[in-house]
Amino acid sequence: MDISKGLPAIQGHRDLHIWITENHKMLPVPEGAYGNFFEEHCYVVLHVPQSLKATQGASSDLHYWVGKEAGAEAQGAAATFVQHLQEERGTLTVLHREAQAHESDCFRSYFRPGIIYRKGGLPSDLKHVETNMFNIQRLLHIKGRKHMSATEVELSWNSFNKGDIFLLDLGKMMIQWNGPKTSISEKARGLALTYSIRDRERGGRAQIGVVDDEVKAPDLMQIMESVLGRRVGSLCAAMPNKDINQLQKANICLYHIYEKGKDLVVLELATPPLTQDLLQEEDFYILDQGGFKIYVWQGRLSSLQERKAAFSRAAGFIQAKGYPTYTNVEVVNDGAESAAFKQLFRIWTEKRSRNRRLSRIDKLIHVKLDVGKLHSQPELAAQLRMVDDGSGKVEGQLVVFQERAGHYGRGKSAPTTRLFHVQGTDSYSTRTVEVPARASSLNSNDIFLLVIAGVCYLWFGKGCNGDQREMARVAVTVISKKNEETVLEGQEPPHFWEALGGRAPYPSNKRLPEEVPSVQPRLFECSSQMGCLVLAEVVFFSQEDLGQYDVMLLDTWQEAPSVAQIFLWLGGAAGAWKKAVAWGQEYLKAHPAGRSLATPIVLVKQGHEPPTFTGWFFTWDPYKWTPDLSNKEVVEGSPGTASLISEITAEVNSFQLARGPGNGRAGAMALQALKGSQDGSGNELIRGPKSGGISSTSASINGALPREQLMHQAAEDLPEGVDPARREFYFSDSDFQGIFGKSKEEFYSMATWRQRQEKKQLGFF
Repeated sequence: MDISKGLPAIQGHRDLHIWITENHKMLPVPEGAYGNFFEEHCYVVLHVPQSLKATQGASSDLHYWVGKEAGAEAQGAAATFVQHLQEERGTLTVLHREAQAHESDCFRSYFRPGIIYRKGGLPSDLKHVETNMFNIQRLLHIKGRKHMSATEVELSWNSFNKGDIFLLDLGKMMIQWNGPKTSISEKARGLALTYSIRDRERGGRAQIGVVDDEVKAPDLMQIMESVLGRRVGSLCAAMPNKDINQLQKANICLYHIYEKGKDLVVLELATPPLTQDLLQEEDFYILDQGGFKIYVWQGRLSSLQERKAAFSRAAGFIQAKGYPTYTNVEVVNDGAESAAFKQLFRIWTEKRSRNRRLSRIDKLIHVKLDVGKLHSQPELAAQLRMVDDGSGKVEGQLVVFQERAGHYGRGKSAPTTRLFHVQGTDSYSTRTVEVPARASSLNSNDIFLLVIAGVCYLWFGKGCNGDQREMARVAVTVISKKNEETVLEGQEPPHFWEALGGRAPYPSNKRLPEEVPSVQPRLFECSSQMGCLVLAEVVFFSQEDLGQYDVMLLDTWQEAPSVAQIFLWLGGAAGAWKKAVAWGQEYLKAHPAGRSLATPIVLVKQGHEPPTFTGWFFTWDPYKWTPDLSNKEVVEGSPGTASLISEITAEVNSFQLARGPGNGRAGAMALQALKGSQDGSGNELIRGPKSGGISSTSASINGALPREQLMHQAAEDLPEGVDPARREFYFSDSDFQGIFGKSKEEFYSMATWRQRQEKKQLGFF
């Protein structure tokens, strides 16, 4: 039986399924609780990509998560369930062992804006999250970079430190306290996680306050001290960051694991640069990435006994090396390797069967190099691996896009000589990639198209097969339609070499015709630690993963270094671009696969992304970062001026809890909300999502108002206390569902800019 069949479609997580251990059984986790993990349990998380394009062709991922207080029985039940799932799903699955607070980037990428660790075990009624439960007091420690986490800690000032964020959750009021050493990006991401907790667990009905400077927030500090007591002594220093830098990750070693009699032998096999032919399909290997992560590779002909022992062998290896028990383990099967594993090797190719029918011409992708289409079809520009989209200024290996008269243009005209690599080994696909017009770009195993003043020369290397040649001939007729000539390797006319700057050595190594390159782009957030580059990968990425404070590195990865690209995306509030370029160069130098330092580095700024960048994303909204002319707030609820974090506070505190001395009414209202959350007395105060507005209307228990009082009304005609920019919040649940076609919880889980877009379409403003 396929366990994944029959599972309910989950809004926002249609390809994600989660189970939890409970009394020696595995029970499904309700969708509203995704991202919450109880430390006394184990979880099994299955990710099944629904779209190859959306996930860049990734295999399914199966994660075995162990809470730090999970007992042996829970771990055994989860391990058995994982084995059963693996058997049902076959070998096209990547296995991961995850430990609490030390999860892989792949695991953390499923849960945006962050993971919540909850103390103890799951209540007997299996309710992971009690929506609209206001009788609560807890303190959450929020930390992380791109991937945030919130851990429940002791309700005491002793839990605080200067370098992290803490959320005092009091049911109807949530106070985010930012340590004085936290960065603006950390504060913004912490705020996003705070919003998420409020919307998921309180249905949006909770007030949020932000303490960025204790002196300027006396009312909020009064509330905190009423719960935590007055702080004695100074705060603890910032906790040291334990991020692993790229130099540590580049220290890899491949081991061959085999049995000799009754003994298990671990033989060091190779260090970088690693080649794919080191992996034999009948054997079993461990790849140690500097103690940061352990990969277990299982050949397709390895024994069933070896496969079942993968995790235990990895655990023995970790113990023998003296690595922490929480070291991440990833088990990959021959033919279903993850992108992260493949890119530890100098070159990785996917094997295809020799028996594919060559008559399937209908599968051929015809490529026409029409530069105009690169702007209207961004995926074309990206998939063709163009050095750029026909625009931009090239400075050495750095391509900088600059705005000129509303569009992007080259500083100089394009050269009259251009060289294209025609790729494709069978009738299933072909693509044409522009490469530097020099002799060293050629390869005896491939086909190239040289364009000289409008005349096309189709060059066939000695190693290419008949099917490749036929596909190339079809492609070149689409491109040129006329004036094409065929040139065989070794029979080139003199002007052919003259156009390429003269003869020069080029690769002529043999390659099996049934092997094709595997290209899987990867997205990373860049930061530095002690002068070294630190990367956090975002797996299964989308445009939502690009934030205005971020510097993101998109590695499109290519089998030929001359046509690979590194994109560095700068958020609108990110630092100087020169630092980002240095990170790109450091990434290439430290890459364990031995990347070419001549790889082009393309710098892209938020809001000015070329098609060669946007085409790598499944969907791209060019208006996502366009500010509303009627509203000067920056989308996503972040400050318009990076240096003024107080604007974040103002955005979530428009009711002015912390306006300064003399604002007694704000303090009284805050204390009233606190009192209501503790004893349940008094009128319920309703706060609209991300608005901070307070309404004490008693129209109904849940704050609902008739739709005729909210729709098509001028701001001055709205009922007292209704925020004109958030009027949809005051609909009843049934009215909201009828108007928006979704529940409030679903609506407020969307990004702010998408909420505004839907409200515009419905005529709310």
